[in-house]
Amino acid sequence: MAASKWHLSGEYFEACNCDFLCPCLPSNMAAKPTTGECKVALAFHVAQGHFDDEALEGLNFVVVMHAPSAMGEGNMTVGLIVDERASAAQQQALGIIVTGQAGGPMAGLAPLIGKFAGIEAKPIRFEKSGMSCSVVVPGLLDQSIEGLPSAANPGEPIVIDNVAHPVNSRLALAKATRAHLHAFGVDWDDTTGRANGHYAPFAWQA
Repeated sequence: MAASKWHLSGEYFEACNCDFLCPCLPSNMAAKPTTGECKVALAFHVAQGHFDDEALEGLNFVVVMHAPSAMGEGNMTVGLIVDERASAAQQQALGIIVTGQAGGPMAGLAPLIGKFAGIEAKPIRFEKSGMSCSVVVPGLLDQSIEGLPSAANPGEPIVIDNVAHPVNSRLALAKATRAHLHAFGVDWDDTTGRANGHYAPFAWQA
């Protein structure tokens, strides 16, 4: 059977329960999270995309992850929240892409996943304005981040570059202004303004 042809591009952001700056990226996923375990939600808006003949543009999805220790040690739990506007075929396509079954960047993360917790279809409101990003999934997720502005280039964020991350090798630095995550057995609430965040454009393909 021929491999599926697919492509996704758009915007992403995340917030995790580490104090800023999360040690995962500068340690190449070898360091333990600052709290001992990792709880993170990665939110995506697809501006353009397809899976074979199935159009995916305009949809949102969220990848929820939990790692009991350093992410590089694996045994992660991953769950997927897909846009309730997506058809059954679109939901299946996003599930195949996110779990790495279709190749692409998430395939590199697949060996670290110990448990796939499933897929839930919910309304997802994704917003991005300048260096601010937010996502709301009623009852499951409410988080927002604010990018750290650069003194050298006002209006642009400080970035970390050449990192091992499945979304992009260049990520803006940010802090979570709020984070309320209660999905797939992962629970985290934070309003301290100290938690870590990132955002970037993304472009995935097989």
